[in-house]
Amino acid sequence: MKKVIKRILLALLCMILLAVGYVGVRYALPGYRIYRQAVAERPVETAFEEIKNQEHYVTIDELPPYYKEAVVSVEDHRYYQHGAFSVWSILRAIATNIRRGDLVEGGSTITQQVAKNLYFGMERSLTRKFSELFLSVELERRFSKDEILEVYINSIYYGSGYYCLYDAAMGYYGVAPSDLTPHQATLLAGLPNAPSVYSPDNNTPLTAQRHRQVLDSMVSYGKLTAEEADEIFNAE
Repeated sequence: MKKVIKRILLALLCMILLAVGYVGVRYALPGYRIYRQAVAERPVETAFEEIKNQEHYVTIDELPPYYKEAVVSVEDHRYYQHGAFSVWSILRAIATNIRRGDLVEGGSTITQQVAKNLYFGMERSLTRKFSELFLSVELERRFSKDEILEVYINSIYYGSGYYCLYDAAMGYYGVAPSDLTPHQATLLAGLPNAPSVYSPDNNTPLTAQRHRQVLDSMVSYGKLTAEEADEIFNAE
């Protein structure tokens, strides 16, 4: 019996190694080449400076109350604990994709989203996912978490033609980011997930639903009490 079990385990190990080798040759190596070419043409320091030189760049210290906690809670709640990517998020995404039979979830961290937004666009493929992973490692090696988060909030799409937090705050509410109310700030934090769907300009039930999801995430991760979340949600 022990010999049979050993043979089964050995066979499984061989299958795993073959699968890893296949993924490496089929996707990881091409992804690495794409990543290297991308940073050779446009170094990451240059990409970050382009964003930081925007006229209305918003720093971490200038964020409105609750906005930072809202973004991290709903997008990547372990952002300050994990590295460039989250193994658990990737495994969860793989399970979801297998269940749905399509590449519908990427398990992306905030750092990976920055890599995608600055270099790789919206294309969904395993090769591009590996390019994103390699670049994310480089970003976290060269920049602090706060620097990466700053670039994230200043380069994501908020809907209605607004591509940074300042433009979204002014466009939707007519105020600078530092003057946003907790209600406005936490609502904006949820927009990048599906900007055209959740845009305040549309003001559909989905807008409120996404806002509630953001606040519930903040409650789950200890950033708000349930009472505080209800008060923010119901405020004007």
